[in-house]
Amino acid sequence: MHPDRTFIYPLLFILCLVASAATADAAPADPRWIMEQVDARDDGDNMALDSLMILIDKNDKERRREMKIFSKDKGKDTLRLQFFVAPADVKDTGFLTHDFYSGDKDDDQWMYLPDLRKTKRIATSDKSSSFMGSDFSYADMTRMVLDEWNYKLLKEDAVDGKKVWLVEAVPISRTVEDRYGFKRSILFVRQDIFFVIRAIHVLQDGNKVKYMEVKNLEEIDGIWVATERWMKTTKNKRTLHNTKLIWDNVKFNQDLEEAFFSVRQLEKGLQ
Repeated sequence: MHPDRTFIYPLLFILCLVASAATADAAPADPRWIMEQVDARDDGDNMALDSLMILIDKNDKERRREMKIFSKDKGKDTLRLQFFVAPADVKDTGFLTHDFYSGDKDDDQWMYLPDLRKTKRIATSDKSSSFMGSDFSYADMTRMVLDEWNYKLLKEDAVDGKKVWLVEAVPISRTVEDRYGFKRSILFVRQDIFFVIRAIHVLQDGNKVKYMEVKNLEEIDGIWVATERWMKTTKNKRTLHNTKLIWDNVKFNQDLEEAFFSVRQLEKGLQ
């Protein structure tokens, strides 16, 4: 054998291995896998926090609402209870959600209206409606069920210097579309922590679009938390309304019993 070949053949073999590895790294990620990682991300348990909701109309006039929010995992399901504590016109209004992970049955949601001393169950047909006059809907208060959407990877990009995947999510049925009110969504998923930091939701009224943006992301007790999130509703690219949702005093591993997340507690309030 020619002496140079004893060097060339192993070199070619190594180069082929490097090329194969580079090709594998360059292969686009599977969008379903991406969303599975988003779904599996640790979001904490037995959480309590203070929340400020700022409603901003098209004339930049603001209304502020303060809340106390509690949540607890029950297996893969999530229980969530929140009370408005200010201002006076919404004080003691409560909202309870039993968020079912599998999607085999619709999430249970109840709203307590103190002026009427009445608890209203939120019907499935109403879940795309505005939550307390905000740009968030009742459906936005729950987790997306993985199997209710078809996913497509659009491209990779960067937001604030962080690599993201742009994943398109389309409802699998008209029933799902009606529940969320979205014809399709584009989700910006941070690649390093599998967190949706931006979303574009095209509403059933094709002229309306909702934009969600995480303005502040903090790591609290090893868990990534969106402590400031904005949602904006536009029509024909003109802003109709904005909502800022700010979380403060976020604490995990609180002493919360399952019985706390009940209609009885919803009507009793924080007393």
